[in-house]
Amino acid sequence: MAAGKFEIFTDTQGKYRFRLKAANGEIIAQSQAYEELEGAKNGIESIRRNAPISPIVDLHEVQ
Repeated sequence: MAAGKFEIFTDTQGKYRFRLKAANGEIIAQSQAYEELEGAKNGIESIRRNAPISPIVDLHEVQ
């Protein structure tokens, strides 16, 4: 099975964004807007570093 991928693109405002696509091509996450390309690349690296260790918080269970 093919892996998912990150795509960096320019939005209609000329700012940089990235999206994470699943192997089937479905968008499963999209970033905020960044002024600089390097910001978008840093955002991707942050997800790569932090996602494997991030807890899941189900807000339905928080009271």
